[in-house]
Amino acid sequence: MDRIAPDLADLARRLFEELRAADHDGTGITRETYGLAETAAMRRIEKLAQQAGLATEWDAAANLHITLPGTDPALPAAACGSHLDSVPQGGNFDGAAGVIAGLLALLGAQRAGPRARSLKLLVLRGEESAWFGRPYLGSSALFGAFDPKWLDLPGLQDPELKLREAMAREGAEVAVVEARRPLLDPASLSHFVELHIEQGPVMVARGVPVGLVSGIRGNFRHPAARCVGEAAHSGAVPRWLRRDAVLGAADLAMRLDASWRTLLERGEDLVMTFGIFTTDPREHAMTRVPGEVRFSLEYRSESEATLADFLELAESEAAEIARERRVRIELGPAVRTPPAVMDKRLLALARRLCTEGQIPHEVLASGAGHDAAIFANAGVPAAMVFVRNEHGSHNPREAMEMDDFLEGAAVLQAILLHGAEAVGR
Repeated sequence: MDRIAPDLADLARRLFEELRAADHDGTGITRETYGLAETAAMRRIEKLAQQAGLATEWDAAANLHITLPGTDPALPAAACGSHLDSVPQGGNFDGAAGVIAGLLALLGAQRAGPRARSLKLLVLRGEESAWFGRPYLGSSALFGAFDPKWLDLPGLQDPELKLREAMAREGAEVAVVEARRPLLDPASLSHFVELHIEQGPVMVARGVPVGLVSGIRGNFRHPAARCVGEAAHSGAVPRWLRRDAVLGAADLAMRLDASWRTLLERGEDLVMTFGIFTTDPREHAMTRVPGEVRFSLEYRSESEATLADFLELAESEAAEIARERRVRIELGPAVRTPPAVMDKRLLALARRLCTEGQIPHEVLASGAGHDAAIFANAGVPAAMVFVRNEHGSHNPREAMEMDDFLEGAAVLQAILLHGAEAVGR
């Protein structure tokens, strides 16, 4: 497996520095989805690609396609890519690391001489949900999976700005996206590979620079769940006559936590979070038995069956607690995002490449969502490479080391170049 050339490594360092300088907001990095900074960052990558003699074009969703043409246009192209938008006051590596690694891969392949198969770098719009409440905007549009209703979503930072207006301002052909016209045929790609920083602590804890992703967890979310009991005087009502909403919701949290631990012991993949848990601040008081608690419940897994089983378990536990405590627990409808399984053949290739290259690595599931999930669920064999990163993600303290990045970029490059043979396309 070829390593990244020293001058290309220097180019990567310079690009990270330039992106940080351009988009640092005083605290972290801010590049708004379908915003001026996202477009400017994409133009920066486009200019470098054009200077190197690579072909560039923009599609109707304002995604940027960078291509190193092959000698046989009939072959499906091998593709890589990621995004350049960020959360407000985020870090400098989330998304950008994948774009820069992809650019290095195309430039390295260009130096090696003509190839039969074209190589593509896709710089995708709007992966983050922080700005309009929906992730994967650009990649969804690629495959005609962009729901036209999303166009009327208000900006979370600027409610006066609708998504359709932001897209049009940055050059998207909104009518084409609204018609759900596919912008890319999945059959035109042999495979897709994305590099990303790990957004959790596993690789740092395990001491490995490179992670190989087995799958991207789907999730079920209950954003507006509640437990309803009866408000009462804290000193006058004994325990046996109380209908305490807090204790009812707390029972549910503790029972589901115990079930989560049991499922993990059985080898199931699952994470669970009660992210919001609150009584009404207009009513709560130290001397009041709470009559209502609002909470959110989210659970994620690589397995659709595990998600469905956990939903059934949560509903069953909620019903039992409701009977015992004489409260009402309403989970509300689940908002569902399907999991995506990374291609096992590409994963096997990646493991072999790391072993042969003596790169310490770990196979793990991605708890966060990524554009690679959209490609996998559209029928494109997909792979993901994680790079070790201190302090998590979506914050200014992201701390990816360049040596780790270059190891991961070398793995991405090898999967890009050799993945088609692994999947037989």
